[in-house]
Amino acid sequence: MTPIIPRRIKTIRTHKENGGRIAAVLPIHYPRALFRAFDILPVEVWGPPHVDATLGSAHLQPYVCSIVRNALAYLLSGNLDLTDLIVVPHACDSLQGFASILIDFVKPTLHPERSHSERNEVESKTLLLAERKPILPIYLPRGTRDSDLQFLAAEFRSIYRTLTQITQRNPSDAELMVCIAREEHADDLLAELHRNRSNLPLSQSDLYRLIRSREYLPAEKFIEIVESVARLVARPARSPQLPIILSGIVPEPMTLFDALDAMNAYVVADDFACCGRRLYPRGVSHDPFTRMAERILAAPPDSTRGSAIEERAKHLESLAKTFGAKGIVFYDVKFCEPELFYHPTLRKALSDCGIPSVVIEFDLNDPLSQQTQTRLEAFMEMIASVPSPL
Repeated sequence: MTPIIPRRIKTIRTHKENGGRIAAVLPIHYPRALFRAFDILPVEVWGPPHVDATLGSAHLQPYVCSIVRNALAYLLSGNLDLTDLIVVPHACDSLQGFASILIDFVKPTLHPERSHSERNEVESKTLLLAERKPILPIYLPRGTRDSDLQFLAAEFRSIYRTLTQITQRNPSDAELMVCIAREEHADDLLAELHRNRSNLPLSQSDLYRLIRSREYLPAEKFIEIVESVARLVARPARSPQLPIILSGIVPEPMTLFDALDAMNAYVVADDFACCGRRLYPRGVSHDPFTRMAERILAAPPDSTRGSAIEERAKHLESLAKTFGAKGIVFYDVKFCEPELFYHPTLRKALSDCGIPSVVIEFDLNDPLSQQTQTRLEAFMEMIASVPSPL
């Protein structure tokens, strides 16, 4: 029953071989359809986990989160050489600083274990990085007012002009709308995966590998795979012993889901920035730039977009009641300020509604620790006797 999902590197190479470009995209919100209209495949960089972060640490404060630290180290190690541009949404101050480093302050970093000629090659690549790869920051508004919508649409128009200069292409509004329709269809299917997860013949790990393949697969390939999964024989909806919600930025390591299986816990809904907070609804505007902006601003409340704590609390309460979750696990990257600022007030609001929660922090380079598993087990034991919210 496990779907066959193309690997990230194979997807990148296939797109490049067919004459397309690759954009390395940092978290979190960006207009996929806009890049695809220029035949640029967005491939997201959530760290990645388990890399030597030494190169990144040399340029960053020790309290910067491991997503940004690992991304910088990964880039300086040459692992993003296949990409043609780097996109950095302003989801937090650390990511804005990351963009500034790439634009203005990146210095050559040598690998002592390499030969002299290899070190010279690395030095040349690092020195030319900002010139060789365009850096595109995306500034997101911190609200959902009409003025915020206008600002974001104007930001996307500005990116369009930049991409025109890079690619010498000039896609029409009609071509943009075709790309938008394709992404909307893919996101409709993504939402279906989230809603019908308990009926799918997939383990939790396999389900999240499929959900997260949206981070790099072309929409048309993602649609093909999800539709093939939908044709599989569905099983009766499971009645999990411990239905929970996961909230945070990114579920790493993915062995987290195997650990939850061992605890008889099942994720009935999630509020991850890379997953549940990007269930974008369809837009309504006939202007492609406004439509792309509408979709992002209509996404579930998100700390990285400055959503009100009250909105976040109501959203999580609604998820818990809709899916019968007994508790919420805030599973967050260490030093993630947008998330940490919300936790005290957000958890109190949930507690007042009878929804228990726990906060667990992790570093992308760490395996799932015994301490984390022990804390999860203690939380599961605690909520086992808690009635599901109605």
